[in-house]
Amino acid sequence: MLSKQDAKNLIDKLIGFSTLPECEVSVYNSEDVFIRFANNGITTSGYRVTQQVSITSVTADKRSGNSSVSEFSDDALRRAVETAEQLAKISHADPEHVDPLGPQEYPVLQNFDSATGSARGDVLIPHVKAIIDQAKTSQLTTAGFITRSATAAAVGNKAGLFGYHTYTDSGLSNTMRNTGGTSSGWSSQSSSQIKDLNGEAAARISAEKCLRGTIARKKLDPGPYTVILEPAAVADVVGFLAFSMDARSAEQGQSFLSKKADKAGETHLGEKMFPEFITIRSDPFNTKLAATPWSNSLLPNQKIDWVDHGVVKNLFWDRYWAQKAGKKPTPFPNNLVLDGQDHSVDDLIKSADRALLITRLWYIRVLQPQTLQLTGTTRDGVFLVEKGKVTEPVTNFRWNESPVRILQNAKMLTQPARVDGSETGSSFAPAMLVADFPFSSISDAI
Repeated sequence: MLSKQDAKNLIDKLIGFSTLPECEVSVYNSEDVFIRFANNGITTSGYRVTQQVSITSVTADKRSGNSSVSEFSDDALRRAVETAEQLAKISHADPEHVDPLGPQEYPVLQNFDSATGSARGDVLIPHVKAIIDQAKTSQLTTAGFITRSATAAAVGNKAGLFGYHTYTDSGLSNTMRNTGGTSSGWSSQSSSQIKDLNGEAAARISAEKCLRGTIARKKLDPGPYTVILEPAAVADVVGFLAFSMDARSAEQGQSFLSKKADKAGETHLGEKMFPEFITIRSDPFNTKLAATPWSNSLLPNQKIDWVDHGVVKNLFWDRYWAQKAGKKPTPFPNNLVLDGQDHSVDDLIKSADRALLITRLWYIRVLQPQTLQLTGTTRDGVFLVEKGKVTEPVTNFRWNESPVRILQNAKMLTQPARVDGSETGSSFAPAMLVADFPFSSISDAI
């Protein structure tokens, strides 16, 4: 990986090639080890090094151009800057451009784990073996992926800003299918520390789900149900909600945080919209998340409560809208954590007289941005819960619902764990018992 000094020298060199008033550079250098497996055997094993610089150049009249290059020779870097500047000169001026940030004080994050950064195939293989052994023992077929990465990232600009950070990450996911292809079980794990991965536990979860689903799946009519959303499903719900908490949309009457379209500027900021136990925050200091000290806008990342005990506490102010409104800009809602309660998934199941246990949500898309209504399907295991016990598998459903209503209808939570949602990336999320979750139709998905 690039050292801090090497990254600084590289950025200084690129800025030195620049002839326009503004030049911003981001550097990415990562090495990763991975194993892919399918049909109960390893199919790919690899070690990969990735490097890239991105250059954004801006003219005096606020026209911008961007280029990226993965070759770090002087000629390649010079051509990349020239390309960005040529594109800037033929682009339209950006009326919302803001001046570049000067030097920043970025926080120190502790999310680089040396054992993860040095791990090779001998560390990954036992996890894969545990999953394949479980599949063979259970007469199932498995496929999946395990990886670990170590990354150095740096940013800099002509105004004197510079930041450098290293972090690690790791992940394991696997799917189990029966021989007839009629049942599927899935599990996933992720952490900045590879010691947190457990192939045996991942295999046990996915195998149990798949085996439980091998009997004929019960067809239930679409409609509203009490559901128990496992953490991977909740992660996507939280992600879509948090990513929609921008002040501009709220003030312009375009989001669930807007009061009324005919009263521009009025929002639900400071109001209680969710149950007391719902707290959503950004936490780049969580050592299990692969966070950087800066956000997309290069503002220093920080802990921010977006929803605090049910109350909308903060909105996301991008630099342009904050400047226009005379507000302080905030980092984008990343590194999300939904606080939980002292319950287990079994507690949620035991509390339900009749419910559906949902493994995860899939292919999620926005239907109505103003209410944040989403659509998607369930996948890899839906099970009927009756009188506090899981009884039988159920067919998958298509659903149409807003994360706002989901959180408003939440009744119980487990403790959060780091999970990877299918659409919104990594976060910390609990399992959640939710009332009145509407399913619109049956899905043929496995």
